[in-house]
Amino acid sequence: PIPPFGPPLRTMLKSFALPASRAVRTQLRAPAQRFLSGLPTADLADKAGLDVSKLPTEKNISVVDPQLNFRNFGGKTAFSGPITTIKAYESNPLVRKLFESPGNGRVLVVDAGGSMRCAMLGDNIAEAGAKNGWAGIVIFGCIRDSAMVAEMDLGVKALNTHPVKSHKNDPGLQDVAVKFGGVTFKPGQFLYADADGILVSDSELSL
Repeated sequence: PIPPFGPPLRTMLKSFALPASRAVRTQLRAPAQRFLSGLPTADLADKAGLDVSKLPTEKNISVVDPQLNFRNFGGKTAFSGPITTIKAYESNPLVRKLFESPGNGRVLVVDAGGSMRCAMLGDNIAEAGAKNGWAGIVIFGCIRDSAMVAEMDLGVKALNTHPVKSHKNDPGLQDVAVKFGGVTFKPGQFLYADADGILVSDSELSL
């Protein structure tokens, strides 16, 4: 005869299921918490009255060309803030210098010339940026240590990954206008980034 489904077995199943349930709930909550770090670019575009017939727009809002295929690498899937710029090719001392200083919610935009030969950001510099209050970084180039960067409270968009670090020979330029993806980024503008893309505005946007 089949034994009855008694209390001991029910207790065993209950104790086995609870940790898994908590893990699932935590996984489901985490993306929503990260998303609150920025404003949805689609909603911002809608509020500004943008559609394809209005691009480029007279509203001083630009959209980075999606053909560049910027990827999300940071723990924040959405981020925004005032722009600070760097222009440096395959050399990252200025990235480190700025990320080791107070960010005050800014976004660092790095024109690395689209280089696919080295990484402009690794886990140590990214950790410094997160600790010093930077909202995020957009790199027209590559990063490394991506698995660790993905766990940090920092928005990171870049073209790809590369295991080789950059050199330190070129100090680079700070707070100059840089251009890639059909957009000119200027210090003091506002950047909004999420899984849908990157918006740049001359003035701060809200919903």
